[in-house]
Amino acid sequence: MLWLATRPPPLTIQGEVSADRVDISPRVAARIVTLKADVGDSVERGAVLAELDSPQLVAARLAAWAALAVAKANLDQINSIRPENVASRKADLESSKADETLNQETYDRQTQLARTGNTPQASVDNATRNLQMAIRRRESAEAALQLTIEGASKEERALAAAQVKQAEATLSQRDVDVTEFVIRSPITGQVTTRVAALGENFSAGAPLFSMIDMGNLWFTFNLREDLLGGLKIGDKFDVKVPALNFQIVPVRVTVINVQGQYAAWRATRATGDFDLRTFEVRALPLQPVDGLRPGMSAIVSWADRGR
Repeated sequence: MLWLATRPPPLTIQGEVSADRVDISPRVAARIVTLKADVGDSVERGAVLAELDSPQLVAARLAAWAALAVAKANLDQINSIRPENVASRKADLESSKADETLNQETYDRQTQLARTGNTPQASVDNATRNLQMAIRRRESAEAALQLTIEGASKEERALAAAQVKQAEATLSQRDVDVTEFVIRSPITGQVTTRVAALGENFSAGAPLFSMIDMGNLWFTFNLREDLLGGLKIGDKFDVKVPALNFQIVPVRVTVINVQGQYAAWRATRATGDFDLRTFEVRALPLQPVDGLRPGMSAIVSWADRGR
């Protein structure tokens, strides 16, 4: 009887139900124009939670469209060869050739007269200068015709093409920004917090909603390491949930993680006692449990586990 009176009470471990929580934020700064979810709503993955609007981003998208159109027009202009330009350059070349021929004949006559002494040297010099100028004009006309036929240089073409690519990338970014006006649920779960309010402006990254994944619930316990008793991943035991009339839920251990180590922790006390670490133990229900929610308490008769 004395042994029964002095025997320590059975060890009972208390934990709680946990779940993944997701905070949902906009990727762009914008104003809330529509709210389609509230606290307590259960939503499917991909469901619309809110819709945003930003006149600045819409205007930037239109500007990106215009910039792309200008870049494409510039590229088309550089790559195009207009027949009327080629015809004009050919006409200039023919005119310069005729002018060169005329000046060549004048030069020949003046040279012949100079040999017989019937013209002054100044006339010969003037004819020579006019002939040289006519030759330069003909060469310039030939170069202009060749440039018109060939069009822009490869460097100019490459630059124009790169400008089109840059404008396309800018437009693509603006398109992505506009698609971010629709806020969708990334998971199937339940809304637990709603910060979003109609007409309010939110910056990028500011939380609008918080959700929990009701399809992925687990039990978590914090155990001193001397209580682990050889516990390992895959071990099974029973959990009682007071909120569900102490329903017994079979679970399986999935995680055993040591908790954070603090600066005050010591390997060994001066008296010879040991500091003991605390471990987080996670266990998944073997079957879905109706009514189970995050925050509910969980109780385990630790000495009876595994029996």
